[in-house]
Amino acid sequence: MKKLMMMAVAAVCALPTMAESGDSLVFETIIANPVTSIKNQNNSGTCWSYSSLAFLESEAMKKNPKIKDLDLCESFLVSKTYMDRADRNVRTHGDASFSQGGSFYDAIYCMANYGLIPEGNMPYPNTLYGDSLFNFTSFFPPMEAYIKAIAKSEAKKINPMWKKDVQCMIDNYFGKCPETFKYEGKTYTPQTFVKEYLKLDPNDYVSLTSYTHHPFYSSFVLEIQDNWRWGSSYNLPLDELMRVMDESVKNGWTFAWGADVSEEGFSRRTGKNRCVATVPDTKSNAGVGSDQSKWTGEKAGAKISVADGAGEKTITQEMRQLGYDNWTTTDDHGMQIYGIAKDQNGKVYFMMKNSWGEYGPYKGFWYVSKPYAAYKTMNIVINKNAIPKDIRKKLGI
Repeated sequence: MKKLMMMAVAAVCALPTMAESGDSLVFETIIANPVTSIKNQNNSGTCWSYSSLAFLESEAMKKNPKIKDLDLCESFLVSKTYMDRADRNVRTHGDASFSQGGSFYDAIYCMANYGLIPEGNMPYPNTLYGDSLFNFTSFFPPMEAYIKAIAKSEAKKINPMWKKDVQCMIDNYFGKCPETFKYEGKTYTPQTFVKEYLKLDPNDYVSLTSYTHHPFYSSFVLEIQDNWRWGSSYNLPLDELMRVMDESVKNGWTFAWGADVSEEGFSRRTGKNRCVATVPDTKSNAGVGSDQSKWTGEKAGAKISVADGAGEKTITQEMRQLGYDNWTTTDDHGMQIYGIAKDQNGKVYFMMKNSWGEYGPYKGFWYVSKPYAAYKTMNIVINKNAIPKDIRKKLGI
């Protein structure tokens, strides 16, 4: 697909990032680890593909300093994932969901079982309307309906030809996945490209989360619809999850970040400070001990000590759990966290790479407050070597 390019991130982050006219925050970069160019998922629910591949691109550049830039192919990952997801949906008679979404684990599974390929080795989507970016408006609904008809069929026996029909739908849109291709003068298979060029090991990557309905320091299948492969996440107390996020970035790592972006504090469209995510403090309106305070958990549990959280809610483990349990925290969007910045007031933010094109005043990049990350992170996928040793020991990895 056509990619929206930008200046090298190193150049962008060399100076403090200024807010556009009308915005009140001014950001200064503390650390920005290497990331690749901004991409645009356009009219598709494939953020999981863009964010996980953005993360793996950074991993490959960290692993092999000779790689200065990299663009992995989303079409390959999406094609392999949709075929596997259709199979799971039919095998469970439709109980395992089939949708445009996915999980970071889909990329790790694809890398381990099918490989990965660079962009340019599959045809760009090009409908009769001339789309050069993903546009699933006409592509996905007919395929979804066909798979539902098979999965919910009352037939006593399923004709295995349905898989060929679905594969044809996928291939007609994305093109066929290549078995071999040339890259920088050498011939690879998708599997050898991972091993020999990217030099990535799928076993290096783990998912981390923080919820109290499972024991801490154990692993469990995160109960969200797009975790259809039933991948496991290690469960950490919130303060330790935040420590992993903070220390990993400071030590030169990035990670894939899954979070709820439906909150009012995730400012994306109008007004001041667009492309900034915060959790505005409303305690003064609710009052400690009020009914609202009771349901938001503002007075309960161990608090996360975030010195730069002035003006925002203090996030507790109970608040996180309640948001997950009552569906106010949902599995909305996949992104990449790659840096740390501070505003003119000294408040610290994570720097985030999005997949909505060069959107907003920061041309596709966002600033996420630590309270927002503590409250609305669903899970992260990270290189296990980026996790502090004492926490790794507790997890047994």
